[in-house]
Amino acid sequence: MTWIRTVEEGEAEGLLKGLYEGIQKQRGMVPNVLKVFSLHPEAMRTTIGVFQTLMYGPAPLSRPQREMIALVVSAINRCHY
Repeated sequence: MTWIRTVEEGEAEGLLKGLYEGIQKQRGMVPNVLKVFSLHPEAMRTTIGVFQTLMYGPAPLSRPQREMIALVVSAINRCHY
């Protein structure tokens, strides 16, 4: 349970519902790190776009290198994602 008020999947409407459906299809669940944006779906869409660009877009780092950086940062932050 988050301390920040969020909209759960069953309560989502419009843009947020579409975003949740896409995330669930891709990941099987909606992580809390994205649910914190549920009160501002446009911000969620932008955040997802930035993540997609950083992880999958053209860059001097390879995809495995980017994944390794994400893994190390998550471990340092004691994040389960």
